[in-house]
Amino acid sequence: MLALMVFLPMFSAVTAALSGHFSRGRGRQDRDAHTGAAHAADHTESNAPYWIALASSALMLVLLAAAFLRPVPEFRISAVLSYGLYFTIDGFRRIYGLIIAFMWFMTLLLSKEYFHGHHNVVRYYFFNLMTEGAILGVFFAGDLFTALVFFEIMSFTSFVWVIQEETDGAVRAANTYLAIAVIGGLAALFGIYLLQNAFGTTEISGLYECAKECGDKKTLYTAGVCILVGFGAKAGMFPLHIWLPKAHPVAPAPASALLSGVLTKSGIFGVIAISCGLFRDDPGWGALILVLGTVTMFLGAVLALLSVDLKRTLACSSMSQIGFILIGIACTCLLGEEGTLSASGAMLHMVNHSLLKLVLFLAAGVVFMNLHELNLNKIRGFGRKKSVLQVCFLLGALGIGGIPGFNGYISKTLLHEGIVEAAHIYGWALKLVEWIFLLSGGMTIAYMTKLYVCIFAEKPGKDAAAFQAEMKAHRPKYLGVFGHIALIGAAVLMPVLGLSGNTLMQGTAHLGSSFFRAEELGKMSYFSLENLKGAGISLLFGAAIYLVIVRKCLMKNGEYVNVLPAKLDLEDSVYRPLLLRLLPGIFGPAAAVFGENKVLKPLCRWIMKASGALAQLFGENLVLKPVSKALVRASGVLSRVFSDMTDALVYLLSRSVLRPVSPPPTDEAENSVSYRIGNAVDRIQKRRGKEAEGSHYFAELFYRLRRTFVRKTHNLSDTMSFALLMMIVALTAVLLYVLFVHHFG
Repeated sequence: MLALMVFLPMFSAVTAALSGHFSRGRGRQDRDAHTGAAHAADHTESNAPYWIALASSALMLVLLAAAFLRPVPEFRISAVLSYGLYFTIDGFRRIYGLIIAFMWFMTLLLSKEYFHGHHNVVRYYFFNLMTEGAILGVFFAGDLFTALVFFEIMSFTSFVWVIQEETDGAVRAANTYLAIAVIGGLAALFGIYLLQNAFGTTEISGLYECAKECGDKKTLYTAGVCILVGFGAKAGMFPLHIWLPKAHPVAPAPASALLSGVLTKSGIFGVIAISCGLFRDDPGWGALILVLGTVTMFLGAVLALLSVDLKRTLACSSMSQIGFILIGIACTCLLGEEGTLSASGAMLHMVNHSLLKLVLFLAAGVVFMNLHELNLNKIRGFGRKKSVLQVCFLLGALGIGGIPGFNGYISKTLLHEGIVEAAHIYGWALKLVEWIFLLSGGMTIAYMTKLYVCIFAEKPGKDAAAFQAEMKAHRPKYLGVFGHIALIGAAVLMPVLGLSGNTLMQGTAHLGSSFFRAEELGKMSYFSLENLKGAGISLLFGAAIYLVIVRKCLMKNGEYVNVLPAKLDLEDSVYRPLLLRLLPGIFGPAAAVFGENKVLKPLCRWIMKASGALAQLFGENLVLKPVSKALVRASGVLSRVFSDMTDALVYLLSRSVLRPVSPPPTDEAENSVSYRIGNAVDRIQKRRGKEAEGSHYFAELFYRLRRTFVRKTHNLSDTMSFALLMMIVALTAVLLYVLFVHHFG
């Protein structure tokens, strides 16, 4: 059953892609024979991939719901990459498997309407289903190696979501997403091999006992940090969060809901596995996660507050909420056996955040598919008199704001109690974290209020009203039946879960406690005066921030303004320039030394001469001459290796991940280099009398050839990060060779 749940979506993906391929073929034949019926035929046939995807998602929902009713045995596939693949299921995995299936089904309900008239829809459904299977493979993984295999599959399949629209912003965000995924995956792989070497196993259930018996703490921490880099990057943890605020806005809204609600949780899954496995009672590790979580939580809230883009605000909000979860994991490590409240809070906030972002991104998708705009000044007032959209968005906003009576309040209360508990032991540092926690909660309320007031309360300005009226003429009905079902079905869970603190939420925390190695959570007085006090402080912070900062500082002349300087973009101001300057600076001198043999080759020649002199004294060079020849050959090999590797690495970085995406050139032909070279050839031809005066034959020819070359190579070099993909192929080949040698050597 586990194998079916992991591989069924992947099989369905292939089926959906094939159905789309044959549908397009029949549509073209219909167009040739019966032009009038061609559009109807194309439209009917193009629905097949959608229905296959929806049916597969519905079946997965049934299977994962059935997993609660009967025991599911673990499953192993041996002789795969030497270590094999190992799947298992427990309470935590059952819960998240069901959430994944539910979110996939709800986003697919909206997808048909959202993608109406879009290009490459079949591609989206193919990679959508492939990603569902991959992420289930991550959560059902019984060991870290299996988790990493499916984690990397998920990274590459979800990369296509980000680049789906193929705009300049989408290409740039997708390149960043892929770069972070590759770097993080390789770091995690290194850490997993260290654990395999130290323990002889990477099974998640056995990590805790192995770590207690391990005397080599340096190896343990090295492996832990490497795995944290890999999984933390996917979670959106500072300082590897740079992909998240850029990928979510450019991806289609159904994909954004899954990126935020599910894919980031696959990263959290890995962080929990090592934190509660290797470092369950380790205050040092807890302090590291606490610092990273606090910065992630606060920085994400600030970025969301300053954003004037609907989906970017929600994306930065996801980063902030990931910080809340990381703080819960940190307090679990700090408190050890007393960390039940923190563990339960982290577990429930994972669940709540997934469901909350499903509602909010679906609502954002409704706005975008009607207006094709996300700027707050353009979408202002769109939701007025749209009661279903308004109520659903409001339920999501109240939930993520931690308002009593909604699901976010339950998990944030447990997280707050965990911080207070840790503060009794660790003093002022945790007190400071508590106030940052409450302030971040206040900023959450402020930016969600900003979004709600903008979309549903404020009247559109003159320009925005004319724009929205024009859009409405093309789309009179703002949401179809399936869209209403998806929105309402997701939103109704917010108050239901929020009012069931000691029933549904308690049961969920109990099911997930074993994965966190925590005790069962007892009954809580969620609505006691002490717990309401924390929510009240955040509410006061939120009101003050909205009235003073948002209305007074972030608005000018009735318009929302972006006051965030572009120079504060961590990717553009630090990572790309640093890597572009640092790597050539390091490898350039290395290439000069080793590539041209300025040190090794003269040294080998000197050794050769010395060996010759010694030979005259000691004989026929039976020993020294072969040694000197070997050294010369070695210097040649080093020369080729270092020069080729350096050139390849610098070229790779400059042509793929670190390449800034710019719009196509707009200069006139006369200003292009190719045209000027052609002009020079024309002038030579005129002097020889072989060309008429005023002719620009070669100039125009060279310019056309250059344009053709650019057009042919644009997709390869810019949109698919071809060089980076080739590097992954090479690395995969190397890893397969290492695994083969390890297994059979």
